[in-house]
Amino acid sequence: MGTEWTLDRTFDSPNGTVRWARSGQGDPLVLVHGWPFSSYIWRDLARALSTRHTVYVWDLPGYGASERYEGQDVSLAGHQQVFASLLDHWGLERPAVAAHDIGGAVALRTALLSGRRFERLALVDAVAAGPWGSPFFQLANRQAPTFAQVPAHLHEALVRAYIADGADRQLREETLKALARPWTGAHGQAAFYRQMAQAHQRHTAEYEDRLGELDLPVAVVWGERDRWLPLQRGRELAERLPRARLHVLEGSGHLVQEDAPAQLAAVLGDFLAR
Repeated sequence: MGTEWTLDRTFDSPNGTVRWARSGQGDPLVLVHGWPFSSYIWRDLARALSTRHTVYVWDLPGYGASERYEGQDVSLAGHQQVFASLLDHWGLERPAVAAHDIGGAVALRTALLSGRRFERLALVDAVAAGPWGSPFFQLANRQAPTFAQVPAHLHEALVRAYIADGADRQLREETLKALARPWTGAHGQAAFYRQMAQAHQRHTAEYEDRLGELDLPVAVVWGERDRWLPLQRGRELAERLPRARLHVLEGSGHLVQEDAPAQLAAVLGDFLAR
């Protein structure tokens, strides 16, 4: 697929204007991206799954095409509030949800703390329980004000290297550019480290002891070679969820949407069709 990706609708959320899009027809499916990505990573999966589902995609506040500003709440708790508001705006009472990286924590908080009901949930290389975050993420979380002052050209190189490290194979240049572009320039650089500064383990700790209450079908999908969240984390998560099944994608790192799109589409398609 090409790099064209447009979110043609807006929602005025509690934490800024959110860009979103809807395609296809059938039972509703919401795709939630993680850090430091955007809904762009779901582009091929959204197109594939929209043949049988009404697919909703959105950029979290501060990410991608959505609004970003100084003082914005981009914490996991803030994203939970926005997701719950979006579900109300869309009129979705029991959608299926597929969530990647911190999108997993957003979805879990929305289900367990906001009381929203999902038909089924796919957690893809998901942040779910602590401790979490790659070594660089943890370093930048502690030193975000310092990193925010890095010269622009060095920051752009760092962002590109960090995103590339999420994949197990070399990303296409057009893909890497599309994923890195929102984080460049003065506003993008500030937003990049704002996300890191507000990442707190307490926002997953608040629901961890309730994971056993999640009484719905769950697919835990993990890249075999994930360097950011090793496969053992996926195994542990699947064991803590009462109706979960683990799916391991061979030859894939953390960014499974780019490393193994066909495998991921097959797993999600089968899971959603049951």
